[in-house]
Amino acid sequence: MASAMETCNGGISNGDVLDISCKREKLIIDTDPGIVEFEFVPVEISLSNSIELRVLVISRICLSELIVCKGAAQVIQKESRFENLRNGYNIAVLLYVWLDDSMAIMMAFQTPKLDILGLTTVFGNVSTQDATRNALLLCEIAGFPDVPVAEGSSEPLKGGIPRVADFVHGKNGLGDVTVPLPSRKKCDKSAAEFLVEKVSEYPGEVTILALGPLTNLAIAIKRDSSFASKVKKIVVLGGAFFALGNVNPAAEANIYGDPEAADIVFTSGADITVVGINITTQLKLTDDDLLALRNCNGKHAKLLSDMCKFYRDWHVKSDGVYGVYLHDPVSFVAVVRPDLFTYKKGVVRVETQGICVGHTLMDQGLKRFCYINFVLHTNENHSLNLFKIFSKSAVFFLFLSDCSWNGSNPWVGYSPVSVAWTVDVDGVLEYIKGMLMKP
Repeated sequence: MASAMETCNGGISNGDVLDISCKREKLIIDTDPGIVEFEFVPVEISLSNSIELRVLVISRICLSELIVCKGAAQVIQKESRFENLRNGYNIAVLLYVWLDDSMAIMMAFQTPKLDILGLTTVFGNVSTQDATRNALLLCEIAGFPDVPVAEGSSEPLKGGIPRVADFVHGKNGLGDVTVPLPSRKKCDKSAAEFLVEKVSEYPGEVTILALGPLTNLAIAIKRDSSFASKVKKIVVLGGAFFALGNVNPAAEANIYGDPEAADIVFTSGADITVVGINITTQLKLTDDDLLALRNCNGKHAKLLSDMCKFYRDWHVKSDGVYGVYLHDPVSFVAVVRPDLFTYKKGVVRVETQGICVGHTLMDQGLKRFCYINFVLHTNENHSLNLFKIFSKSAVFFLFLSDCSWNGSNPWVGYSPVSVAWTVDVDGVLEYIKGMLMKP
């Protein structure tokens, strides 16, 4: 039987997300729900005449409570799972805008069950100001000119000049394709103000898909102490979990862009799902796929195909990959089709200094043993399984101790997040291609 660190699949059948006609939910692109399921974990113990007994409980991850009734004991393990997406999403979009972001945004606009509350922008492969211009333009191209665009921070939390990697997506972030200037302007509120306002307006309903450095989210969390508890879900594109980074061997670009902000977000207690490049680099559009995209009758296929040329050439030079990785579209799929991924839960911390700045390290819960103290009064010795009934002569009390490391460390005391662990490559590629080629 799987432990709580094992697979947490979303119980969503193929097609459920788009075919159900209900109320649309709100998105800022940061996302997701969850239900609780229970699993019984059998535990072998040995009872003696000792006044106090320590029992090793296997699979301590997410162990929440020990129930005792009429001399019988069962360990109940709570495992978070994604709930069926019956009502769509309220979604807000937190991002920097360049090429594969453009794909994700276009996919979001073509998803009927999403009510996109707005886009917020941040630096990354372009400056924050250029990201804002691109976001405004993409809203117009997609046919949603009234979706608000809130400009975010132009520098990381600690200040200084942000890292702008314009060599990946071109100087304008759109593959250096010539595009017109947007006809409308950004909204008056900052990105953090916009996020706080929308999450407060729709508590428990707004999902945020964060496709860039997490500066704006960290500011929102610092601005409103209740933000983390009011947001429905945050889905983060970022990190490299037990894999090499893409900025240097230790760090992935989004987290490296503002490691202090990322650590604030990951330890905020919000319901967070993280999709790292250990997942996204498993999926790419090949040269043949890009040619098929260009030749199809998709609504935005020609524009996206033109934008991809610069990105594709960079992949060839940088990684020897003849095609393009789909970091942002894959993260969007984690919002609407979480059933195509499996997850592990654990506390994630981010290194903020030294040569490993931006490194994401997850406590996998490999220290599986937790102690339960038994105060026992009995006249005889017993060796039994917790699923069996205790001897009638046994009168006992149980005290659940902290299921954690033996001492304090920087991971102790924080809420776990869900880290994407495996991906249905064929299923996600099919979904992305279908959306990008949608007439």
